[in-house]
Amino acid sequence: MSKILIVDDEEKIRTIIRKYAEYEGYEIVEAKDGEEAVNICKTQDFDVIILDVMMPKMDGFTACRCIHQMKKIPVIMLSARGEEYDRLHGFELGIDDYVVKPFSPKELMMRIKVVTGRNQRNSIENNHEIFAKEGLIVDFTGRTVSINGNRISLSPKEYDLLFYLVKNRNIALERSKLITEVWGYDYYGDDRTLDTHIKLLRSSLGEYRKYLVTLRGVGYRFEA
Repeated sequence: MSKILIVDDEEKIRTIIRKYAEYEGYEIVEAKDGEEAVNICKTQDFDVIILDVMMPKMDGFTACRCIHQMKKIPVIMLSARGEEYDRLHGFELGIDDYVVKPFSPKELMMRIKVVTGRNQRNSIENNHEIFAKEGLIVDFTGRTVSINGNRISLSPKEYDLLFYLVKNRNIALERSKLITEVWGYDYYGDDRTLDTHIKLLRSSLGEYRKYLVTLRGVGYRFEA
């Protein structure tokens, strides 16, 4: 049974999510603010955390950062604001999904299923596989990326997206194909999530962002 931590200062929101999640068979733990969530995570493990952004004592962004310093738990962030800055900040912290309030509880359950049931497509391979071009080195086996000798830090989903693009380099990849392969066959998000991660990747790659080509009306291609 998957275990979920629901973190929201609104009791009504927690109650609604609990009702639907327990019906789906999940074990539920609740926290009313970020500080309480961090303390709970010190002694308990979860398969996913549903984390609100705007909360008293400690906001969701800060709580996510603190929790990820202790352990890597998938996070679906909730927010009444859908601004690009909030999405970017959340994905930079390594969240798995971003849901804008008001939301459909049924849709949230489907997103939870995708996160908790996602296959690990980037497991350690038998042979050490590396892609190198100019000063860019992508180590698939070690799951690291280096630029001009300096290792850069990416969120888990940025690694997944970059590795898939590089492994399929010089191939035109449709947006739907990327979302399906990187986020999962049952992903219920939207295209903005892909665009946000592409923007983050380009920022992280610096001068080598030139390899990440936009195909207008189609998708993207890693051209190297």
